[in-house]
Amino acid sequence: MLWDIDHTLIENCGVSKEIYAAAFTSLTGRTPTLPVVTEGQTDRLIMADLFFRHHTEPPLWDETEHALTEAGAARESDLRGRGYVLPGAREALEALTGEPGVVVSVLTGNIAANALVKLRAFGLDVLVDLAVGAFGADCDDRSGLVPVARRRISSAYALPAPAPVVLIGDTPRDVQAALTNGVEVIAVASGSYSTAALYAAGARIVLPDLRDTTGVLTVLRELARTRAGA
Repeated sequence: MLWDIDHTLIENCGVSKEIYAAAFTSLTGRTPTLPVVTEGQTDRLIMADLFFRHHTEPPLWDETEHALTEAGAARESDLRGRGYVLPGAREALEALTGEPGVVVSVLTGNIAANALVKLRAFGLDVLVDLAVGAFGADCDDRSGLVPVARRRISSAYALPAPAPVVLIGDTPRDVQAALTNGVEVIAVASGSYSTAALYAAGARIVLPDLRDTTGVLTVLRELARTRAGA
């Protein structure tokens, strides 16, 4: 089970965009005058777009990742104070910890350091195996993160091959990542995209939120069983 973070597990209340803006300022010495655009993209693409729209040559990725890491670390307390865990998210993760044969990790556009910051701010980091997740530094395109997570999980766990994979996320890019890689997806309309928009993106299952823990677990188990028997 591979979870998106922002607007699926947590609401960051604008802290994410402040992190990108701070990283831009650290790297360029000036404040961005245009808004940060995220929309389910990876950190690589978010920052590249920010530089492009400001007509600024991007630095090497290692420098950008370092700036993002520093900006994220500096805002963990802000995130804890302003953000919150979305309803049902903690309960769903806690319930999954008792599921035999299930690996719970993340597939997120955030770099690994900031994924940890966002989950740790609310005590969710202990409920997922971040060592086998896929992150925004691993690939430009979100769809390319699925094979990354599969390789890491296969190396770390003795799971049947190919083990069924379920993505859980709130944007059409989450849906597209699943469809491109032939894995299952549960779309959650807890972010800026409506139920209709997520269905239009190709999701077969769309939930309004994660409040119904039993229902979420039932859907996840059924998807895993169906894929395992395919």
